[in-house]
Amino acid sequence: MLKSGKLPAFRLAFFIVQFVCILLVCLNDIFSIFSTSATFFPDTLNPVWNRGAEVTLVPLGQTLPETNPVRQTVSAYLNLAGIEAGYSYFAPNIPDNYKIVFELHYRDGRTEVELPRVNSRSAGLRFATLLDKMTETEYTPLRTMMVKMLAFSVWQDHPSANKIRAVLGSVDLPSPAEFRLGRKESYRVLFAYDFDFSAAQPPHP
Repeated sequence: MLKSGKLPAFRLAFFIVQFVCILLVCLNDIFSIFSTSATFFPDTLNPVWNRGAEVTLVPLGQTLPETNPVRQTVSAYLNLAGIEAGYSYFAPNIPDNYKIVFELHYRDGRTEVELPRVNSRSAGLRFATLLDKMTETEYTPLRTMMVKMLAFSVWQDHPSANKIRAVLGSVDLPSPAEFRLGRKESYRVLFAYDFDFSAAQPPHP
């Protein structure tokens, strides 16, 4: 019989594991942001932040191969507990400047460029978060399937297209000093996928 006020050992152990996981995920997110974003810290500290981000991944098993059962178990726990994404200081997750463009190819040689369309501002926010998750997904088959689903929705609006090339990239914004010097944003390609819809059945009206 446990005395009142005393925490059972397994509850204490669970609390420690949960707290350490949250701490490591948040520290990894903070170090990653410091190493890639403009902060008041000097750029000479970027290697320190990169190293810190790498170190926090070791206890979480994220440096092991994707097929490793330890990594899969820890990743499953982080997802089930809702702590797989870092929130820095528990602030809302703000997506990065990712962008996806679709090149539609037709049998007659025509090529069109299509951008994703959303029907509301809230849908636009969710789509931006989706791009953020897609880009950060390390499991290539999953990322490919997510991009293909988006390409399929575009093909449904353009069923005469037989091929679609999806280009996923990052929009690099200039710093305030660079903007004053006239520098504009630039687009950096991260991933490109080619999908063949020549054998697909056109959607019913």
